Amino acid sequence: MLPELLQGVDTGGLLVIQDSASYSGRHLLQSFINAALNREEAVHVLGFEVSEEELKDGLRGSPVQRLHFHNAYTDPLGWTDNPAFTVHQFCLGELTRLVKQTSHSKPATLVIDSLSWILRHVSTPDVCKTLQQLRKGGAVRSIIGLLHADMHQRGTVGSVCHSATSVITVEPAMRGDEAVAKITKRSKSGKVIQDEEIFRIKDDLTVVVQSKSSKGAKKADSEEQETDPTANLTFNLRLSDTERETKQKLALPFVFSKEKKTALLHSGPGSGRIHYEPDANDDYDQEDPDDDLDV
Repeated sequence: MLPELLQGVDTGGLLVIQDSASYSGRHLLQSFINAALNREEAVHVLGFEVSEEELKDGLRGSPVQRLHFHNAYTDPLGWTDNPAFTVHQFCLGELTRLVKQTSHSKPATLVIDSLSWILRHVSTPDVCKTLQQLRKGGAVRSIIGLLHADMHQRGTVGSVCHSATSVITVEPAMRGDEAVAKITKRSKSGKVIQDEEIFRIKDDLTVVVQSKSSKGAKKADSEEQETDPTANLTFNLRLSDTERETKQKLALPFVFSKEKKTALLHSGPGSGRIHYEPDANDDYDQEDPDDDLDV
């Protein structure tokens, strides 16, 4: 699933790369930037944590002429007179203005490095609201954000990830040059797909999936197996061959067999009959006594 996401985040999608102190997701973020540039997309980067020189140094060999870096690294809080971009400018109007300053005709990809910097100074509801407005506004094709999960409370991380269409949580693997990616993808129909892969990032920023994680493989196998609803019951719902044969031979009292129908419809000799001859003293009324009940 990781190569599929690298081929392009869905239009209007929000991808969150979630990392921690044990493994940084910045290298994977650079892989997504490199993949977007190779697709000839314009990429706008809100850089809060690394400078433009450091970012481009990590993108050696990539077509950086379509890369637009908005410097929030030098003065992120606007303490100087002329800051380039501050955390307080993270709103729909300012971001739309920044993106539309370029002459590219196609909607661009917006990369936020990182969401954690913004969440430290802007409330979580406002950040989620702006992300949703950007997704639906049409100014950007997709959004990719880096989130340091161990810097925030669980509720904050959950709110941001709930706003995303895809979440990649990266963790260290057994080998030093490998990592584990836990992927959650939500389709437009509401279906949620989860996967777990072991990957490696090459020097040219291409991602190589080494294998499915053992946990992910076990999960996939268990989903493929048909679940047995009678597996953990305290009583037996299955019939043995003898019980099934006895059940089939059982004649139920309310079921009319062919023999019973024949006996009822064609009475044989010696069967009981009732003969009634009206008496002269019988009180018999020609009118129907229930005429008044007709509706």
